Amino acid sequence: MDAVIDPDALPAVVARAADGDEVAFARLVAAHHDDMARVAYVICGDPDLAQEAVQLAWPKVWRKVGTLRDPGHLRPWLVSVAANEARQLARTRGRRQVREVPVGDDLGSLVARRGDPGDRAAEMDLANAIAGLDLTDRSILALRYVAGFSSLEIAEVVGLSSGGVRARIARLLDRLRRELHE
Repeated sequence: MDAVIDPDALPAVVARAADGDEVAFARLVAAHHDDMARVAYVICGDPDLAQEAVQLAWPKVWRKVGTLRDPGHLRPWLVSVAANEARQLARTRGRRQVREVPVGDDLGSLVARRGDPGDRAAEMDLANAIAGLDLTDRSILALRYVAGFSSLEIAEVVGLSSGGVRARIARLLDRLRRELHE
């Protein structure tokens, strides 16, 4: 579970981290690393690549945390840095992901561990449909549904208007619904 920083204490923690306080920076890492990794995973589709993206993001954050004007925008900024790193890694690696389905010794153990195998099939179909989207579209969906960004926050990250983001999300959801119902 992510460590939570009291919103009232956040400006002080960010200021101390900007001044080079490693303990304060470690608190930021503990509080936000998992959110960043989840978004990076949706973008690149590989857990190892997602962790690598987040690991690449932290040194950049360390160098630039002092440029953050509003500590209230820390989380969107951090997730954006990780998303950018994930997109860049996914572009440079340019590989398709193979999704493994865990198989138990028998059907009973599979059902006990994962629930109804039919439900897993639906999850796999969704994951494959999302993997078929381009990096920007995966980024938009990850920022909206994994990180919980508003359309305005997403617009700042991907360089669209907030109305453009809302329209793009609507088109993406329609596309995914069509693909999943075929």
